[in-house]
Parts: sequence; C-alpha cells; structure tokens
Amino acid sequence: MNLLITGGTGFIGSQLIENLKAEGHSITVLSRSESKEKDGVRYVQWLHNNAKPEEELTPPDAVVNLAGVSINEGNWSEEHQKKIYESRMEATDELLRILEVLNGKPDVFVNASAIGIYPTSETHVYTENSPEIAHDFLGETVHEWEKKASKMKEFGTRVVYTRFGTVFGKGGGALPLIALPYKLFAGGPIGSGQQWISWVHVEDVARAISFVISTPSLEGPVNVTAPAPVRMSDLGKAIGSVTHRPHWLPVPGIAMKLALGKKSKLVLEGQHVLPEKLIESEFTFKYPAIRPALANILE
Repeated sequence: MNLLITGGTGFIGSQLIENLKAEGHSITVLSRSESKEKDGVRYVQWLHNNAKPEEELTPPDAVVNLAGVSINEGNWSEEHQKKIYESRMEATDELLRILEVLNGKPDVFVNASAIGIYPTSETHVYTENSPEIAHDFLGETVHEWEKKASKMKEFGTRVVYTRFGTVFGKGGGALPLIALPYKLFAGGPIGSGQQWISWVHVEDVARAISFVISTPSLEGPVNVTAPAPVRMSDLGKAIGSVTHRPHWLPVPGIAMKLALGKKSKLVLEGQHVLPEKLIESEFTFKYPAIRPALANILE
C-alpha cells in the first residue's frame, strides 16, 4: 500500500513508520526538510517557501495526518497555545490542498485527534458515542481539527479521527513528566489522585493506526486508549513498583499549577475513556494492562 504521512518524525510518527516498514508498505513523509530518501522512506518537502509537494507525489492509498506542535512541550502560554492550534489547522489545510489537486484520492484519511475532546470527569465513562465536547482549549482545538479533517469526505474518502489517550513510551509522551519524581525518590500522589488516566502504549497507537487503515468498517471517531484506564494514584503506585521507588510524597495540585501552568491540566484532570470501537472490531492490544506497559518502558 502507498501511504502518505505528516508528522512522521515525531514520537508517534517514528513508531508508526517502523511498523509500516515492517509490514512492507511504501511510505512517503511530508517534511519541512529537503526532499530525500532515507532508510527506505521517501521524504518530500512541504510547508516551506516555494515547496510544491504535489509535483513530487503520486496519489496515496491512505493518508495519516499527525502534524502539529506537541501538547507535551512548552508551558501552554497564550502564545504556545496559539502554536498548538495553528500548527494543526495550517498543516491540515495544506494537506487538503495537496490532496485536492492530485488525480486520485486516498481510500482512507486518518487524522490524529485526542481524548481531550471529552470533558474531564472522575465519574463519567466516555466512548465514541458520547456526545459531550469539552469547552476548553484542548476540547475546542480537537473539535475544530476533526471538523477540518472531515472535509476529506467530500472526495468520497473514509475519514477516521484517532482520539489518542495519554501516550506512554520510551523517549517521549507524558510518562517522563509523571515518572520523574519517582526517579528522584520523591514520587507520590499527584493532586487528588482520583483523576483518571486513559493511557496507551505508543506501540499500540502505531498498531491501532495500521488496524484502522486496513479495517474499512471503522470510520469517524476511534478512541485509541488501553482498555483498562487507571486513576492517578494507582498509576503512581505502579510506577513506584516497577522502578523500585517509594510512592509516598504527595504533590499538591497547586504545586503542579505553579510548575506547569495551564499544562498542569494534563496530570491534574482526566477522563475515563474506553476504546469501544477497537474492542468491537477485535483489535488486540499488545499492552492492555498498565504494569506490563510500564515494565517495558521503565525497566
């Protein structure tokens, strides 16, 4: 299969490309760097002055749009929030423009998304059928991003919004921030400890994207979270157990807010989200439970 990917050099994109290469697919990545071929992957320049990627591309069978500034970076100042929002909108606009001028249209368009579209709650359980939308920065950004990606339906393309949970993996994601106090022997409950963490291993994220591409029945929102979310207190205990560090020193919410600003929302508030569509489609998670996932990453 001929696949076109944006955001292919990021945390999730790098894992996805390794998986797709192992499956034998032909991969083209839209990149800000000069066009080149490396390790069996073709890189085509875009979002750069005078770049005309449409002249170098053949119509793809599938597109995966992961482009955008990471929400795990920066301090979520107003300026940084603007970058998070605009990087997604501008990249998706340009991708839509490129696909519109190509002769053939993709069979499927997979757009990255996030469970941040759901309101935070300690009691509610969300699935893809939940109609609630969070009216905050993350919720509105995700909602607008999905709305923009939905324009691909006009080409007769199947559109999927992969709503990623809190992604754990080596060398990126949210886990380094959460695990750091444990490495310093100062780990403990963060905030109330009752907030839900709907996590997922980065390998399962990449596997889920491949699964979505090859499963024609999947469209619209697809939650990409492990089937067993955990509360923050239980996550902390698991991290302490795996790293052989104590879980004893509470971290007050106010301390996290002072240290991280608005980004503290990522660890102080959460949602209980289930991957109902993946489960019903018989997707098999490699890491369905938190302890084996943490052991793979932290040991």
